[in-house]
Amino acid sequence: MYATEMDMSGREDIEDLVEAGGRQAAWPTQRFACIVGAPRCGTTTLSRLMRSHPAISFSSVKEPHFFSLADLSGLSDDALRQAVAEHYVARYFPDIEPNAQLIAEGSVSYLYAPERLLPVLALWPDAKFVIAVRDPLQMIPSLHRRLLYQGDETVEDFARAWALIAERRAGRKIPRSCVDARQLMYDEAARLGQHVSRFFEVVGRERCHVVLFDDLKTDPERVHRDLIHFLSLPTVPMPELSARRESRGYRIAWLQRLLKRPPLARTVLAGEKFRRRVSSAPARQPSQAARAVMRARKSLVRWNSAPAPPVSVPAELEREIRNLLAEDVLLLSTLIGRDLRHWLGGLSRRDAAFERAA
Repeated sequence: MYATEMDMSGREDIEDLVEAGGRQAAWPTQRFACIVGAPRCGTTTLSRLMRSHPAISFSSVKEPHFFSLADLSGLSDDALRQAVAEHYVARYFPDIEPNAQLIAEGSVSYLYAPERLLPVLALWPDAKFVIAVRDPLQMIPSLHRRLLYQGDETVEDFARAWALIAERRAGRKIPRSCVDARQLMYDEAARLGQHVSRFFEVVGRERCHVVLFDDLKTDPERVHRDLIHFLSLPTVPMPELSARRESRGYRIAWLQRLLKRPPLARTVLAGEKFRRRVSSAPARQPSQAARAVMRARKSLVRWNSAPAPPVSVPAELEREIRNLLAEDVLLLSTLIGRDLRHWLGGLSRRDAAFERAA
């Protein structure tokens, strides 16, 4: 559906990339795995668990979003292999460990665009995918907070942002700093049952492993053990996870947007990681002046940081969201074989929905 960290305007046509050529890279002998989303459902923690395994080489940028942005359809087998080797493997896996059995990344946009992963299956027939899901009433406000921090959202009140969905779907009241307006369709992002169903249909249920955010909080060791088993890797001790960071906010909204979503995404002001995602050019050593700007930017980002204010969802809006998503939660529950009724609270439609399913 969308790429939470990518500037869509920075995309280049993949045929132009193939013709222009990129960095030379040997084709990896390792298997491929990917955390595909959903956003704000524990994908960062899952990436840390995978990155800590000695048999996994994780991408240099957690979320490349390469396959959701690059339309690779229609390429011959040789051209596809060349494009992915030069513009994906070389850029995001420059130093694969010699003993690695698996290369992996974690782009949350892939859950919403499973068709874009068909080239992955052509290149890695045994590819595996990890899907994280969460109570949508927890996920959506968390996503709203994150988009505010990134500069893609400007409406600080969650209830007001939710009320603007219809306007924004029609192309109105979209912040200039938002790189992809589809991110602001909070209701669509939260239809996890619908998106997981489609993902299973396109790539195959047997390739997928679903992790509940609930389990990640209450029993991370079991989640880690099951994840490593799914990836067919040797068992290793559970790594020590750092304390959960509090949600990040900012002091000055316009300064945050300038630092995170500058008018020109490839400038030094955009930050090194963001530029690496959107630029197809080989990485170069920054000049002395560029390094000075980068240091100043980091200082400004730190100075402008502040704890995010708590999110309060009005009771009436909470009922509206739960009623809207009740049948989708039911669908997800059926798909993964887990009872998710606790996500539905005191929904008036809950019992009717489950009776219909029965």
